[in-house]
Amino acid sequence: MRRIFITCSLMLCGLTSAKAQEGDGYVAPADTAVQHKLAQWQNLKFGLFMHWGPYSEWGVVESWSICPEDEGWTQRKGPYSGDYYTYVKAYENLQTTFNPTHFDPEKWVKAAKDAGMKYVVFTTKHHDGFCMFDTRQTDYKVTSPKTPFSSNPKSNVAYEIFNSFRNAGFMTGAYFSKPDWHCPYYWWPYFPPKDRNVNYDPAKYPDRWQKFKDYTYNQIQELMTGYGKMDILWLDGGWVRPLKTVDRKVDWQQGIKYDQDIDMPKIAAMARSKQPGLIIVDRTVTGPYENYTTPEQQVPAAPLDHPWETCMTMGNSWSYVPGDHYKSSLQIVQLLIKIVSRGGNLLMNIGPGPDGDWDPEAYKRLADIGKWIKINGEGIYSSKAVAPYSSGDIFFTRSANKKTEYAFLLSKDANVDLPPTITIQTANPEKVKYVTLLGIKQRLKWAQKDGDIIVAIPRVLQNKSGLQYAAAFKLGY
Repeated sequence: MRRIFITCSLMLCGLTSAKAQEGDGYVAPADTAVQHKLAQWQNLKFGLFMHWGPYSEWGVVESWSICPEDEGWTQRKGPYSGDYYTYVKAYENLQTTFNPTHFDPEKWVKAAKDAGMKYVVFTTKHHDGFCMFDTRQTDYKVTSPKTPFSSNPKSNVAYEIFNSFRNAGFMTGAYFSKPDWHCPYYWWPYFPPKDRNVNYDPAKYPDRWQKFKDYTYNQIQELMTGYGKMDILWLDGGWVRPLKTVDRKVDWQQGIKYDQDIDMPKIAAMARSKQPGLIIVDRTVTGPYENYTTPEQQVPAAPLDHPWETCMTMGNSWSYVPGDHYKSSLQIVQLLIKIVSRGGNLLMNIGPGPDGDWDPEAYKRLADIGKWIKINGEGIYSSKAVAPYSSGDIFFTRSANKKTEYAFLLSKDANVDLPPTITIQTANPEKVKYVTLLGIKQRLKWAQKDGDIIVAIPRVLQNKSGLQYAAAFKLGY
């Protein structure tokens, strides 16, 4: 992932086309076990993402500050920033001080479960190559004797996280970066790195590239065999791909000069032999190994014709930043509604700090979301997109059996103030049998006229409904 700042009008208050990651040419998986798992995953709707590594000690962007590109999110800061090689050495030396002694995955599980999250994706390795799992392929890892936290009983962080969340009924997903900027077979020390890509021509040095392919294969094999049942393999770093798959119309793909084929058919076959039904997300690489697409920090304006997930930060940054600005509970709940109304899932990221815990603000947001989801979750989980998807401030979902629709009225403020009457413009021609308001016991009066349902709101509810963020009207057919 990379740090992205997007204005409220695009990300929080509206919808975007998400053209760069819509998955044109999506290839549905042929494996029936994968199809079944994918259908299960689509019903979950709300997941937890975590970017975490030694970079949290500096409170800087994950990995990207060691990338020699002149982009906003790659800017180096601090006392070592004047010289690239001095900075990289200091960055990699963070391994020797990383000691998140407050790490307690059970605490995260409780907060995430109470918030209504149903699956987790954890960064086992980001682009910088530091492994948050006990790999045998490198000593640049959290369990190395060089890392103070290695003496902790829970030092194999990924193992502890996956087990804790799996035991609580979550689907588990391993984020894994295909590029590895620490691995000498990707960034060969003989040449200086030029950008995010491999710094030599794999066709000219096939033996070295084969060693990188083996390195990648072996690490993924470790994750698929030593970390329990795995549901998702979430592969990032889409510039590591066959050259024939590069789309020159996409800005960031224009810099890919070499064929960086790591043999995904071989990796996928191995992974699924160990983890039958495994969902593979080779993000941005359209084809049989991108089982769902991942619009980043974006909400598509219309439903997509394939499974998808918006991955988005709770704060401004993917990684921990002291004093980060967190989205309000109102914004997060309404983002979830908008995404689900388009048939997608929301994977919301929280970056743990160097002490091994989340910012208190993250816990507050999750608690607020949980209170809302306990009342309104029936219109979120296992729901499907339904036309007209949205009309003004009202967003629609329907139940899987098509007998119930939900109309979510978004509030401008945290407390929902309801007008005397609400017109719900559905596209369902069938006669409505009942209309209720989730979380409210009072019976509602309503009338149906053509495609409109006009609901009269009792005076007692108009200013003091007790509801927050969004009101959900349940329409029975």
